[in-house]
Amino acid sequence: MSAEPAAPEGEVYEVEAQIGFLLRKAHQRASDIFHQVMARHDVTPTQFTTLVKLAGVGETSQNRLGRMVAMDPATTLGVVGRLRERGLIDMRADPDDRRRRLLRPSGSGLALVAEMTAHAAEVSRRTLVPLAPADRRRLLQLLAAIG
Repeated sequence: MSAEPAAPEGEVYEVEAQIGFLLRKAHQRASDIFHQVMARHDVTPTQFTTLVKLAGVGETSQNRLGRMVAMDPATTLGVVGRLRERGLIDMRADPDDRRRRLLRPSGSGLALVAEMTAHAAEVSRRTLVPLAPADRRRLLQLLAAIG
């Protein structure tokens, strides 16, 4: 199977028209808006995602949590460590496998999730505001398909 060329013959390659460049710009926009909306909560987008997912699933292993939020083990370890330092996540040894650690949101973590999720939809709304409603839905479908 051969890959399609980046630019058809005779066309000039423009980095600004490439998927990686465009996704990075869109990501920067979404990140800037996230930080504006969520600044008072002092969390990064990865910490937010991790804590919200953990609150949704309840207790789970660190490895499984990392897979659910699409983070590699090293990143998951760092994010979980920072959330534990803030008292937002509790950890205990798995009674069935002492090598595995089970995570769950603390009471403070659950309270913060409730606070943050009340404002979280605003991030998506503001990020997608340049698009018509049908285009917003389609963009999210397309991104899910390639992700």
